Parts: sequence; C-alpha cells; structure tokens
Amino acid sequence: MTDAPAKPHKGRGMEGFVATWYARQTAHDREEVQQTARRIADLLNPGSRVLEIAPGPGYLAIELAKLAGGRVTGLDISRTFVQIAAENARRAGVDVDFEHGDAADLPFPDGQFDFIVCRAAFKNFTRPLVTLNEMHRVLKDNGTALVIDLRKDYSPRAVSDYFKNRGFFTAAIIKLTFRTMLKSRAYSKESMMGLVAQSQFGQGEIRLDPIGFELWLRK
Repeated sequence: MTDAPAKPHKGRGMEGFVATWYARQTAHDREEVQQTARRIADLLNPGSRVLEIAPGPGYLAIELAKLAGGRVTGLDISRTFVQIAAENARRAGVDVDFEHGDAADLPFPDGQFDFIVCRAAFKNFTRPLVTLNEMHRVLKDNGTALVIDLRKDYSPRAVSDYFKNRGFFTAAIIKLTFRTMLKSRAYSKESMMGLVAQSQFGQGEIRLDPIGFELWLRK
C-alpha cells in the first residue's frame, strides 16, 4: 500500500525552550488529561500494554500508569520531551518507558500493544498513512487505537473559552498559533475518515466536539 502525499511541513519535534514552554502550558490541562486517562483505563485489562505516540511531557502516559498499571510506553520524536517526560514520571513515582523515535517507523515488533493513544499530535505527522499502518502493525489482534486531535472546523469561541484563564499574552499566542499553524494542519471529519479508509484499519468511528475529534480504531 502506497503512502498518501506527505504533508509540506517538516514535522520536527519541539526541542529546548519551545518544548519546555509547551510542557508548562499543557500542565494546565491536568483535569482533561485525567478524564481521558480514566476513560482509557476503564477499557484495559490487568497487564495490558499501552503505547502513547507523541506523549510530549508525558502527562497522559503517567496518569495511565497510575490508574491501569500494566506496562505503559511513550514514544516521541523530541529528545527534549523524552527527557522531560522521564523526569515527570520519576517525580510521580511511576514506571513509564519513554523512548525516542518516529511515529512512522515504530521501533516495536508486530502485535505488541493492547491499546495505542495519540493525543494532539497526529495533525503534525508528515506521513500520516504510514503512521496509521504502523499503529495497526504493532497492535495486537482486537487491539484499539485512539487518536484525539483538533478538527479543522473548530469553534473559535470554544478555543477562546478554553484558554481564557491562561493570561492575556499566553492566550493570544496560543490562539494565533491555532489560526496560523494548527488549523492548516488539522483534519476535517471527511479527510480523516478518507485517510482511515486507505489504511490497514479500513474503517473507524469518529466523535466530534466543538474543538476536536476522537477517532476510534479497532484491529
């Protein structure tokens, strides 16, 4: 199966100061992260193996390790994020294996994981079809993958409300980033489902909210 056309941006991971700034900002999302972790943990069995692709500072992977036990792995293209996430896990007193690597070339054997999650990162991947097929490859039979990301037709008012307590300057930078960078990379429901149809998954279920979507995939 051939890959869909690569996205025009470089897809490099955040490093250095930018990664540190992002880690500070996304720490404000703790309640949302905890809610997502609880929903995922409810679907897991004792001993389930979980992979988070592009975990960034590692907040979701750490919450999953707290709730679900088992073995949680995070893979990020940013070496800075791998370092930040590993330190966050150490401080939280949980064992999460954070590794450096590319979502389009997962360094894991076939059928390794029961559950894969990718949150707020898929739109940045330059080889999205290859990434979906890699997710399919490393999932166990009957395994589940969840992609959570920004929808292209998001509600600007919902975004403003979400970030209104971040301070004027920070909120302005975030909203500018949404308008000038993230919106152009984001997927519509139709484009995302078209990509899934080309992948080894073949089909999936997409659920929308005012800002983003959840894509549920089953092997």
